[in-house]
Amino acid sequence: MRLLLLEDDPMLGEGLRDYLRAEGHIVDWCVQLAEAAVLLSEPYDALLIDWQLPDGSGLDWLRRLRQRGLTTPALMLTARDLLSDRVQGLDAGADDYLVKPFEPEELAARLRAVCRRTAGTGGERIDFGAVQVDLTAKAVWLAQLRVELTAREWALLEALVLRAGRIVSRSDLDALVIGQDAEVCSNVLEVHISNLRRKLGRSFVETVRGLGYRITVAS
Repeated sequence: MRLLLLEDDPMLGEGLRDYLRAEGHIVDWCVQLAEAAVLLSEPYDALLIDWQLPDGSGLDWLRRLRQRGLTTPALMLTARDLLSDRVQGLDAGADDYLVKPFEPEELAARLRAVCRRTAGTGGERIDFGAVQVDLTAKAVWLAQLRVELTAREWALLEALVLRAGRIVSRSDLDALVIGQDAEVCSNVLEVHISNLRRKLGRSFVETVRGLGYRITVAS
């Protein structure tokens, strides 16, 4: 997944960034709302937001994003542990709420749970005809046989699964899968699309001419 991490504590921010990158995610780390606002034109799979930031309230920022129609899943990361704080955070548009201190493994697990809900399933495996995908285990099967994917191929598959049924533009997939190197490697995306089709079936990833790519909604 591509994640936007908004955390002003340098030790915590660096630790979470490094842990999540080791888990295979692309992480953009900001310490101020102004930095994050600049990046919001980029596509993200989830937002990780501290409540108290040097230039304002992360919660108020999230509330404004929801009012503008942004539906990207968001997790609040905060030391505020009162019941009223949690209720306020969830009512403002957070999909989950973690109280500091927390272990990064818990954050990763909650991210996986949010992703399953985003993909429209509460179960571990998502069916796409003969193809089954498990976002938690980072595994995929074709006709019940396990298919091995590279890290980039998995990132591409995950980005499409989380947006199943929707057209995802080439530029968004570049940003989600390749990140800041997207402009450098202009043909990388096509190579990974071709590899996914070879491994999972030619019709698995549909090209929508002039718009992008999509996979059909899970059954």
